[in-house]
Amino acid sequence: MFHPNESPLERGWVGRVDGDLMLHLAAQTLQSFFLGGSGAREHAEYPLSAVTFLVPVQAPTVRIFSEADVFRFANATALVGPGVAVAGTGLTACARVAAVIGANGEIGGFSALLEWQDPAEHPAVKQSDFGLVLGPVVVTPDEVDPVSLVARLDTEGRRQEAAPIEFAWADAIALAARRTVLRPGDVIAGPPITTLADIDGGVLLEVEGIGTLDCPLA
Repeated sequence: MFHPNESPLERGWVGRVDGDLMLHLAAQTLQSFFLGGSGAREHAEYPLSAVTFLVPVQAPTVRIFSEADVFRFANATALVGPGVAVAGTGLTACARVAAVIGANGEIGGFSALLEWQDPAEHPAVKQSDFGLVLGPVVVTPDEVDPVSLVARLDTEGRRQEAAPIEFAWADAIALAARRTVLRPGDVIAGPPITTLADIDGGVLLEVEGIGTLDCPLA
């Protein structure tokens, strides 16, 4: 999702990145794009330098996994896009890869997800209830292998880098779908790849094959 820099839009337009261009597609949301078979005609094209990336989906639900058979629900209303500041100091940045559900309960694509955590917040259930940054794009499963995505966190001269642990995405999706229905736009976040603590000024999360996610703090 994006909008031209000179025409700010709250929800934005669906686009496809093609090299240095953003192609505006004829779909209202990423969910409708998936439901339409991932095919939509192109409206116009913009240089990437002339557009602002937005949160890719307004997710109905967010599930965060620590293992393939262990997850918790997160606050879907706390989901924001690249460059949107989250309030807090002394926070922990937790880098994850997230699957976005497409049509028929299957994975429509993968994105980077930064989960902010506040170890000073009490009770503990509120420590990660306020800031989830998703983006900058959703990459279709045929273009990326989620088990090989190296993640890097950078802030104020510090860097943390790691490869993801082995994670059974198919099992996680099957568990999430058991006795319920996964809807287009639902977000399934995998286990932490790497973390950085004591963050005051924000971080950059780079996930190879997906892109760089700007995660400022206010």
